[in-house]
Amino acid sequence: MTGISIAQETTTNHPLDIIERLVDDNDWIFDRRSEQEMAVQAPGRWCDYSMFFAWNDAAGAMHFTCAFDMRVPENRRERIHELLALINEKLWLGHFGIWNDEGLPMFSHSLPFRGTKGPNIAQMEDVVETALLECERFYPAFQHAIWGGKSATESIAAAMIDTVGEA
Repeated sequence: MTGISIAQETTTNHPLDIIERLVDDNDWIFDRRSEQEMAVQAPGRWCDYSMFFAWNDAAGAMHFTCAFDMRVPENRRERIHELLALINEKLWLGHFGIWNDEGLPMFSHSLPFRGTKGPNIAQMEDVVETALLECERFYPAFQHAIWGGKSATESIAAAMIDTVGEA
């Protein structure tokens, strides 16, 4: 009788190894800065996104951010904070914020894994896919508010219009 061979997912030594596998599969540029941190560049429709993953051993958690390639000038920050509140009401996972030092809008999410074997590839795919989808969806709202001079309400309304087809 012949045995049946079942391919099993290889185990990893570190949670960032899962991210590295995901990044490799998508041919994205990355820098594994340390055993605890990884920076990734992913192309999008509107811009390139800078993703950052940080693993915290003590908390057993992964922190993740996805920043836009745009800056929010100081004189537009109040309008953008109002926009952030409106956008965040519409999200199921994560939230948007601004990295104040750089003025960068970003999507952020943290995942606790205490008591587990750590993240699996499907979980991390979901988090990254969600971040990229939400960044793509709301990028125009940030553009309207920052450079178009529109209010937060006008900007979010423009971003929520579903378009069909391409021009």
